Amino acid sequence: MAITNDTAFCPVFHHAIELIGKRWTGVILHAILAGCTRYAAIRDAVPGLSDTMLGERLRELEAEGVVVRGVSAGPPIRVDYRLTPKGEALQEAIEAIGSWADHWVEEPAAPLRAAAGDRRTKKAPARRARSAPAR
Repeated sequence: MAITNDTAFCPVFHHAIELIGKRWTGVILHAILAGCTRYAAIRDAVPGLSDTMLGERLRELEAEGVVVRGVSAGPPIRVDYRLTPKGEALQEAIEAIGSWADHWVEEPAAPLRAAAGDRRTKKAPARRARSAPAR
Protein backbone atom coordinates (compact mmCIF):
# COMPACT_ATOMS: atom_id res chain seq x y z
CA MET A 1 0.00 0.00 0.00
CA ALA A 2 1.53 3.27 -1.10
CA ILE A 3 1.19 6.24 1.20
CA THR A 4 -0.20 9.31 -0.54
CA ASN A 5 -1.27 12.70 0.71
CA ASP A 6 -4.85 11.41 0.75
CA THR A 7 -3.95 8.44 2.98
CA ALA A 8 -1.09 9.94 5.03
CA PHE A 9 -3.40 10.26 8.05
CA CYS A 10 -6.06 7.63 8.42
CA PRO A 11 -8.01 7.75 11.70
CA VAL A 12 -8.50 3.97 11.71
CA PHE A 13 -4.77 3.31 11.23
CA HIS A 14 -3.97 5.93 13.87
CA HIS A 15 -6.31 4.27 16.38
CA ALA A 16 -4.78 0.85 15.69
CA ILE A 17 -1.24 2.16 16.17
CA GLU A 18 -2.24 3.97 19.36
CA LEU A 19 -3.84 0.78 20.69
CA ILE A 20 -0.96 -1.64 20.11
CA GLY A 21 1.72 1.03 20.46
CA LYS A 22 0.90 1.97 24.04
CA ARG A 23 3.65 1.16 26.49
CA TRP A 24 3.60 -2.55 27.43
CA THR A 25 0.73 -3.49 25.11
CA GLY A 26 2.90 -5.07 22.43
CA VAL A 27 4.82 -7.22 24.89
CA ILE A 28 1.61 -8.23 26.67
CA LEU A 29 0.20 -9.39 23.34
CA HIS A 30 3.49 -11.15 22.59
CA ALA A 31 3.30 -12.98 25.95
CA ILE A 32 -0.28 -14.10 25.29
CA LEU A 33 0.66 -15.24 21.78
CA ALA A 34 3.52 -17.24 23.36
CA GLY A 35 1.02 -19.12 25.52
CA CYS A 36 0.87 -17.11 28.75
CA THR A 37 -2.81 -16.92 29.61
CA ARG A 38 -2.97 -16.46 33.37
CA TYR A 39 -2.57 -12.99 34.80
CA ALA A 40 0.49 -13.94 36.88
CA ALA A 41 2.15 -15.71 33.94
CA ILE A 42 1.74 -12.62 31.76
CA ARG A 43 3.11 -10.40 34.54
CA ASP A 44 6.09 -12.68 35.12
CA ALA A 45 6.86 -12.86 31.39
CA VAL A 46 7.23 -9.07 31.13
CA PRO A 47 10.03 -7.69 33.34
CA GLY A 48 9.30 -4.29 34.86
CA LEU A 49 5.53 -4.44 34.25
CA SER A 50 3.53 -3.41 37.32
CA ASP A 51 0.26 -5.05 38.34
CA THR A 52 -1.52 -1.72 37.90
CA MET A 53 -0.29 -1.23 34.34
CA LEU A 54 -0.97 -4.86 33.38
CA GLY A 55 -4.53 -4.59 34.65
CA GLU A 56 -5.06 -1.30 32.83
CA ARG A 57 -3.71 -2.62 29.53
CA LEU A 58 -5.68 -5.87 29.75
CA ARG A 59 -8.90 -3.90 30.40
CA GLU A 60 -8.17 -1.72 27.34
CA LEU A 61 -7.53 -4.77 25.17
CA GLU A 62 -10.71 -6.38 26.47
CA ALA A 63 -12.73 -3.22 25.74
CA GLU A 64 -11.34 -3.21 22.18
CA GLY A 65 -12.31 -6.86 21.70
CA VAL A 66 -8.70 -8.05 21.37
CA VAL A 67 -8.72 -10.29 24.46
CA VAL A 68 -11.43 -11.96 26.46
CA ARG A 69 -11.17 -12.45 30.22
CA GLY A 70 -12.19 -15.75 31.73
CA VAL A 71 -12.70 -16.51 35.42
CA SER A 72 -12.77 -20.10 36.65
CA ALA A 73 -14.90 -20.67 39.70
CA GLY A 74 -13.77 -22.48 42.78
CA PRO A 75 -10.86 -22.16 45.07
CA PRO A 76 -8.56 -20.82 43.93
CA ILE A 77 -10.28 -18.45 41.54
CA ARG A 78 -8.20 -18.20 38.39
CA VAL A 79 -8.28 -15.44 35.82
CA ASP A 80 -7.00 -16.09 32.34
CA TYR A 81 -6.93 -14.14 29.09
CA ARG A 82 -7.40 -15.44 25.57
CA LEU A 83 -7.04 -13.67 22.29
CA THR A 84 -10.22 -13.21 20.31
CA PRO A 85 -10.12 -13.74 16.53
CA LYS A 86 -9.45 -9.99 16.33
CA GLY A 87 -6.46 -10.44 18.67
CA GLU A 88 -5.20 -13.54 16.88
CA ALA A 89 -5.14 -11.51 13.67
CA LEU A 90 -2.38 -9.39 15.25
CA GLN A 91 0.03 -12.35 15.37
CA GLU A 92 1.54 -11.62 11.96
CA ALA A 93 2.03 -7.92 12.84
CA ILE A 94 3.62 -8.74 16.21
CA GLU A 95 5.95 -11.27 14.57
CA ALA A 96 6.87 -8.73 11.86
CA ILE A 97 7.75 -6.15 14.53
CA GLY A 98 9.86 -8.79 16.29
CA SER A 99 11.73 -9.58 13.07
CA TRP A 100 12.28 -5.90 12.40
CA ALA A 101 13.59 -5.42 15.95
CA ASP A 102 15.95 -8.40 15.63
CA HIS A 103 17.44 -6.81 12.54
CA TRP A 104 17.44 -3.09 13.41
CA VAL A 105 17.26 -2.56 17.18
CA GLU A 106 20.29 -2.94 19.42
CA GLU A 107 20.07 -4.77 22.74
CA PRO A 108 19.55 -2.31 25.62
CA ALA A 109 22.71 -1.68 27.68
CA ALA A 110 21.00 -2.47 31.01
CA PRO A 111 18.41 -5.21 31.42
CA LEU A 112 14.90 -3.79 31.68
CA ARG A 113 14.28 -5.42 35.04
CA ALA A 114 17.32 -3.70 36.55
CA ALA A 115 16.41 -0.37 35.00
CA ALA A 116 12.74 -0.48 36.01
CA GLY A 117 13.22 -2.20 39.35
CA ASP A 118 12.20 -5.76 40.03
CA ARG A 119 8.89 -5.78 41.88
CA ARG A 120 9.71 -9.19 43.30
CA THR A 121 12.53 -7.84 45.46
CA LYS A 122 11.99 -6.44 48.91
CA LYS A 123 11.80 -2.69 49.19
CA ALA A 124 14.22 -0.85 51.39
CA PRO A 125 12.65 0.21 54.67
CA ALA A 126 11.21 3.70 54.63
CA ARG A 127 13.21 6.33 56.45
CA ARG A 128 11.51 8.01 59.34
CA ALA A 129 11.19 11.75 59.12
CA ARG A 130 13.20 13.67 61.65
CA SER A 131 11.11 15.55 64.09
CA ALA A 132 11.55 19.28 64.27
CA PRO A 133 13.50 20.56 67.29
CA ALA A 134 11.32 21.80 70.14
CA ARG A 135 11.24 25.56 70.59
